[in-house]
Amino acid sequence: MTDSAKTRPVYRNIHITEILSYRLPPAGIVSILHRVSGLLLFALLPFVVWMLDNSLSSEISFDAFTNVFVAGAAGLPGGFIKLVALALIWAYLHHFIAGVRHLWMDATHSVSKAQGKSSAVLTLVLSLVLTALLGAKLFGLY
Repeated sequence: MTDSAKTRPVYRNIHITEILSYRLPPAGIVSILHRVSGLLLFALLPFVVWMLDNSLSSEISFDAFTNVFVAGAAGLPGGFIKLVALALIWAYLHHFIAGVRHLWMDATHSVSKAQGKSSAVLTLVLSLVLTALLGAKLFGLY
């Protein structure tokens, strides 16, 4: 190797001990949360089907459905059921908004670093603000 040859940068995988100190860009965070929200939606699908069935079957089942959020069910308090519903609300909103972000990027060929960062931040902010608004309604703040 000659002295005039440039040294190339060395790329390596992140070691398990470096995970906590590693800073992902906003697009990376949105990507990981998109997968987490999809997994959460899939895992809570029986809960969603139960809610849909009980809310639409009859007036009696709807009353029982709304009572679960107050009194609880199956040994779980109503507050915990509301937290599960809030997690479901966040998962749906984040997954939907991140999906729209991906469709927008595909349709407009917006692949620059600046656009990726701004759309990722917008995705995070929108999903959290909408979740907070719907969570306030779920917990009876308005």
